[in-house]
Amino acid sequence: MKQLPWWKPATVVLVTLISLLYAAPSLLGGVPPWWPSWLPQQVIARGLDLQGGLYLLLHVESGKAVEQAAENMVDDVRGVMRKEKLRYKGVEHAGTDSVIVKLSQASEVAQVQKALAAEIMNVDFSTEDDGTTLRLSISETNQKEIRGFAVEQSIQTIRSRIDQFGVAEPTIQKQGEDRILVQLPGLKDPTRAKALIGRTARLEFKMVDEKGDLAGAIEGRIPPGDILLYGEQVDRATGQKTRQPYLLKKRTVLSGDLLTDARVNFDTQFNEPYVSINFNSQGGRKFGQLTGEHVGERMAIVLDGTVYSAPVIRERIDGGRAQISGSFSTEEAHDLAIILRAGALPAPVTILEERTVGPTLGSDSIAQGMMSVLIGGALVIVFMGIYYKAFGWLANVAVVLNIIVLMAILAWIQATLTLPGIAGMVLLMGMSVDANVLIFERIREELHLGRTPLAAIDHGYDTAFVTILDSNLTTLITAVVLFQFGTGPVKGFAVTLSIGLIASMFTAIFVTRVVLAMIVKNRRLKSLSI
Repeated sequence: MKQLPWWKPATVVLVTLISLLYAAPSLLGGVPPWWPSWLPQQVIARGLDLQGGLYLLLHVESGKAVEQAAENMVDDVRGVMRKEKLRYKGVEHAGTDSVIVKLSQASEVAQVQKALAAEIMNVDFSTEDDGTTLRLSISETNQKEIRGFAVEQSIQTIRSRIDQFGVAEPTIQKQGEDRILVQLPGLKDPTRAKALIGRTARLEFKMVDEKGDLAGAIEGRIPPGDILLYGEQVDRATGQKTRQPYLLKKRTVLSGDLLTDARVNFDTQFNEPYVSINFNSQGGRKFGQLTGEHVGERMAIVLDGTVYSAPVIRERIDGGRAQISGSFSTEEAHDLAIILRAGALPAPVTILEERTVGPTLGSDSIAQGMMSVLIGGALVIVFMGIYYKAFGWLANVAVVLNIIVLMAILAWIQATLTLPGIAGMVLLMGMSVDANVLIFERIREELHLGRTPLAAIDHGYDTAFVTILDSNLTTLITAVVLFQFGTGPVKGFAVTLSIGLIASMFTAIFVTRVVLAMIVKNRRLKSLSI
């Protein structure tokens, strides 16, 4: 047999020790109290199907993001018109993706279009109403970008909210063009989580129209440029809640996009929670300017179309601080602060599919999965030990080491183990011994051809290596494709399979050959127990 370099057994020992250290916390069901802090602390995270939790498939109404972009363009158009000192009769949001500019004469269109084209990008221009109305439409390319960005930003916002909510190992990923998959393992309050995830949290400041006809607006006669919104009013004596109508200017004078922080505080008079908010420097300047210009008027604080309060501005407020008060519980105020800190969703999201997996079902899945691993492993070990004798037991050692290496890598990269992942482990036990079966059969053939035992071992490993590499490589490519295009549990299966294949190549070919070389070293063998 070939001379064995010292680094090969050293590699086997080192990999075995490191794998045992990384896999131990997961095998023990968690980090035990006696486990030294300087040793690996990572534990394999369990997926939704193993520990219960919440599964949501969300649809992002990305068209609303395009509509919002068109609404924002109204202020941009007005700003350009004022800057260039161009006359106009009105600027309005029209349809879902357009803004119209009404002019007095058709001869003014060319000048206005030139000025707007220089400042506002990615829009298409057209004229209407005998050439006196200029329409700006968001281009198809820009609409596609806005829709895509809305989904990506929604993913980031939802992830930020969930991270502050305190769910360990959440899965949040894009599905298709406008869908988001959310899995929250171990979640104990699904209702609260759904409210936290799906809330748009669009914060707006609007001026109250004190001169408008509120009674007429309630009956449906809303003045142009106004909107009718409602809020809740609580009687402190009785605790009874009533709907309070507000007639507001449609234009948003300040939005929550300029927020930097939101915290829960308690007022000293009634000890009720409220949310204090801080603006960035730009928002602080704008808030100070607005409050200075509207002293004596009421400014409504609107969140997702609901008026939370409409206080009278007594004086200019500098420093960029404001507060949102209402009939909050402490938990509601805390959740509101979370979603304001995380930012508003760029478009509303709706729940297309919802599943709640109970912890009992998750425990049953773990028990059944581990039972399948144990039964499958036992059958493989018994077969190999009987059919290939001593060589079979060597292959069994390699199988056990393969599982330990797999668990160590899963813990190290903080992968999430799912039920399909456990199925992948069972499959890998068969695939790992399959490599040794090919090697052992080649060794038997070499012995039948009259080679010596040591020469048969060398030729068996050398000739079987190419076949083993080809079969494992094709399976690995399949696993990569599954990971790339699969979702959820399919990806978990692909991760387990990919890592297990690489580990099995190491244990089945390298480790068993090194151990054999150490056993037969300096021995004159006349036969092999195979």
